Amino acid sequence: MGFIFRKSVNLGPIRLNFGKNGIGVSTGIPGLRVGRNSKGKTYGSAGIPGTGMSWRTSQKGAKTGGSGCLVMLVAGLVAASILTNLL
Repeated sequence: MGFIFRKSVNLGPIRLNFGKNGIGVSTGIPGLRVGRNSKGKTYGSAGIPGTGMSWRTSQKGAKTGGSGCLVMLVAGLVAASILTNLL
């Protein structure tokens, strides 16, 4: 892959990434992230925080269904609610 520009919204430990093909979900630390796009494909990215520029690589292998993004979103929301209750 190559350089990308993304729009996103942070929701605690997860980030919703908006693109022309739908909404993806990612998690990680500033500059290093892993996630799933709207088609369920897993990817990793490294970038310069605050610039919107990053390098992204997709996982090679079998195709997955589009529900992977939803699973990751629900898991992130559950983790966020548990962390909120502990603090």
